[in-house]
Amino acid sequence: MVWFILIISSFYIFLYAFDNIISPTIITVAESEMKAKASEVMNKTIVKNYVKEFNYEDVINIEKDEEGNVAMIKADTLKMNKIACDVALEAQEELKKLGTIGIKIPMGYIFKNNILAYFGPNITVKMQPIGYIETKYESNFEGAGINQTRHKIYVQVISNMKIIIPLKNTDIKLKSEMPISETIIVGKIPNTAIDLNLDSAGFKIRAGN
Repeated sequence: MVWFILIISSFYIFLYAFDNIISPTIITVAESEMKAKASEVMNKTIVKNYVKEFNYEDVINIEKDEEGNVAMIKADTLKMNKIACDVALEAQEELKKLGTIGIKIPMGYIFKNNILAYFGPNITVKMQPIGYIETKYESNFEGAGINQTRHKIYVQVISNMKIIIPLKNTDIKLKSEMPISETIIVGKIPNTAIDLNLDSAGFKIRAGN
């Protein structure tokens, strides 16, 4: 009976120590590692799809008047939505794979021990997408010289993930932004000529679908 009580007591002490001392450290380290891995996945997905499918001349239509000034700039939001959809779907699948495989963090690394950094038992950290994975655009015009305007287009991939470790989990928000186009437009551009409507472009998918 005494040994049984000692074993049960030791078990509860271990759980308490793990939950209150070790878990917060693991969560902090896991969050940093998972963010880095997930950002790498999302960036690769962005590059892969936009290099293959995005061409500025095909997506942005620039109309000029007889004097060479820009009369209208319009975006093909249907084309941009299609690419955004491909990115969101592929990013979801890649994040699922990463989450299922997870990462292993040596216990020595968690305690920032340089000697034991790559030794000791491993803590397996996994994650899963929650909420939505969203792809959206941002556009920026800035002066680049006399009658010249630099047009930059950025794409953002935003996702919420749940980091899962033994006895604990936490939610994190991931955001990856990358410029996909930078073009010099020659000619005066009045504000009334810009009709990109990129706020309505993009794609949102429920995580897990």
